[in-house]
Amino acid sequence: MSYEELDHTADIRLRVRSPSPDSLFAETALAMMKIVYGESRPGEVRRTIELSAGNTENLLLDFLSEVLFLSEVEYIVFSSATVHIMGNSLRALVTGEPFDPERHRGGTEIKGISYSGLRIVKEDEGYVLDILFDV
Repeated sequence: MSYEELDHTADIRLRVRSPSPDSLFAETALAMMKIVYGESRPGEVRRTIELSAGNTENLLLDFLSEVLFLSEVEYIVFSSATVHIMGNSLRALVTGEPFDPERHRGGTEIKGISYSGLRIVKEDEGYVLDILFDV
């Protein structure tokens, strides 16, 4: 996973790098899980996510919001994501383990994903995403 935390006064801003849009979405979701829960182990809990949106940025935000929602409501810590983007739609399989308060505490609660400063750029080596998580 290739991401770095950038300076921000109140929230968490990340820069994520990946060779393809599919892996960029997946790596960003896993980075978000790591922020919230710390390290996790592979698990047998699986969820499929299917979404469509008006553009790539909205698709990303909807996907991350759905991962965060499923994690909070169903008490799942996701550790793996496989994403397939087709135009402005996606199908993803996310897997993880049940939340364990003994192992998954001490992270930072993410309240939402912000449109502010959201930027996806295609570079020679792949894609770069700047994203802000509201904490």
